[in-house]
Amino acid sequence: MPAAPSAFAGYRIRKWFCQSEETLANETGEPADGDSLAKFVIAAAIHNPYAGRYSADLSEIVANSDKLGAEFGRRAVEAIGSRKVESYGKACLVGALGEYEHGNAFLTQFAADPVRRAIGGGKAWVPSTGKVAGPGAAIDVPLAFKDALYVRSHYDTITATFTDAPRADEVVIVWAFATRGRLHARLGGLKVAEVVGEDGLK
Repeated sequence: MPAAPSAFAGYRIRKWFCQSEETLANETGEPADGDSLAKFVIAAAIHNPYAGRYSADLSEIVANSDKLGAEFGRRAVEAIGSRKVESYGKACLVGALGEYEHGNAFLTQFAADPVRRAIGGGKAWVPSTGKVAGPGAAIDVPLAFKDALYVRSHYDTITATFTDAPRADEVVIVWAFATRGRLHARLGGLKVAEVVGEDGLK
């Protein structure tokens, strides 16, 4: 018999993923207006304890999701390093034997709050998406400013794909982060400084 996937706080995690990209110029080649835009994805392929069956109670997923969130936060900080996170988003890819609701159970506030704390706080709700899909499916993870949803310059996405996940009895949980808004965003709306102040203390 093969060894069981790594156990973490009661979850069977088969694989962790870390993806990153850095944009130095926009799509027409205009150099960045300030710092480059770095985006990061931290994800995990996790066994779905409800695969193939219906249950009104999803506590097997939710109960320890704060511990799972803390691990996502730890790994995010490790990947991002000294950069400051300005935007975040989350998503799930649920294998064919599961329900979309199973993925959402991994992404409640219990899981999100430790991630917020790890990256230095976040007052705004975390934009989210998900779907039932097979291995290799791509998903566009929405991003928004972490302290105020209506900062239009930070509406963005990052596309993530996982070559061998989710398997039918897995859920891939995805967290995404960005270090700034879109390059040359020029469609108005609230500015970051209007929300948090020039000194970051508003």
